[in-house]
Amino acid sequence: MTAETAMALPVLVAVTIGLVWLLSVGLAQVRVVDAARETARAAARGDDAGGALEIGRRVAPPGASVDLGVGGDEVRAVVTAPVVGPGGVFGFLPTVQVRAEAVTVPEARP
Repeated sequence: MTAETAMALPVLVAVTIGLVWLLSVGLAQVRVVDAARETARAAARGDDAGGALEIGRRVAPPGASVDLGVGGDEVRAVVTAPVVGPGGVFGFLPTVQVRAEAVTVPEARP
């Protein structure tokens, strides 16, 4: 029984670390979607570009890039963020980039 456990334990640890990393990728994706939505919403309701970008940066994961484009009849926010392996264990793997884009129309001003 001990030999089987010794053989299976490293595999179980690797699978667990991999699942935690996938969970962190999913969480980062949710955060970039939220950041893009909040940035576009703020710009659409008339906030200045700097304020809208600041809102997006607060919601986005660390190291994210938040871009805002306002033109004509649309407001477009794009957020990208890198996701690295957990604790440097998978440092040999490439960094995953998560991206989200939100598009809305500016609100009418009375």
